[in-house]
Amino acid sequence: MKILAIETATEACSAALLINGEVIDRFRIAPREHGDLILSMVDELLLEADIKLQNLDALAFGRGPGSFTGVRMATGVIQGLAFATQLPVAAVSTLAALAQQAIEQSSAKTVYAALDARMGEVYWCEYLKVNGVLEAVSKERVIDPTAIRVEQGQSAVAIGHGWATYEKELRSVVDSSDLTVWADRLPAAKEVALLAASMVENKETVNAENALPVYLRDNVAKKKAQQ
Repeated sequence: MKILAIETATEACSAALLINGEVIDRFRIAPREHGDLILSMVDELLLEADIKLQNLDALAFGRGPGSFTGVRMATGVIQGLAFATQLPVAAVSTLAALAQQAIEQSSAKTVYAALDARMGEVYWCEYLKVNGVLEAVSKERVIDPTAIRVEQGQSAVAIGHGWATYEKELRSVVDSSDLTVWADRLPAAKEVALLAASMVENKETVNAENALPVYLRDNVAKKKAQQ
């Protein structure tokens, strides 16, 4: 299976190419430079793998939640590539891709993924590792950290920069006897590609016009006016 993935929902910009289980990728923390970087990253990966875009099996992108600008960029780029090639698209949760890092790199059974959503809120989802596979046990939400309610895990990883911004608040609602905090982690295209592989196998892909973003928050102007 050959999948190209991109992820631009946070200050990290990344692209990855999955070919028969092996991943090559590009990753750079570069706020406000995603537009200058993402297509060149894609070109570099295709050149390195000596493969043409149209010879891939699918495309994938981090569909949010995250920065409005970043999520829109990933959506626009992947739609353009998909319209040009007629390849199917896997729309992968940015929070799931973030949590996948913890599943791969720790023995924890529970993952609390949190991205800073600004305005006193986080993008949040809780996951469990079940038979080696990531499963969401809560809905993706944009929420005040103090309003979160979780299933308490005995061994858990807290991941994402939401934990850097709101660690005190989040620790007050997460009562784990063994909590590892990875507050410096950001979602990356590598995990988007890995999660996309199972979506392709399970025929959970869409065509270009249905490769849509997920923002969670759709009332930013109203919230700003209230502040």
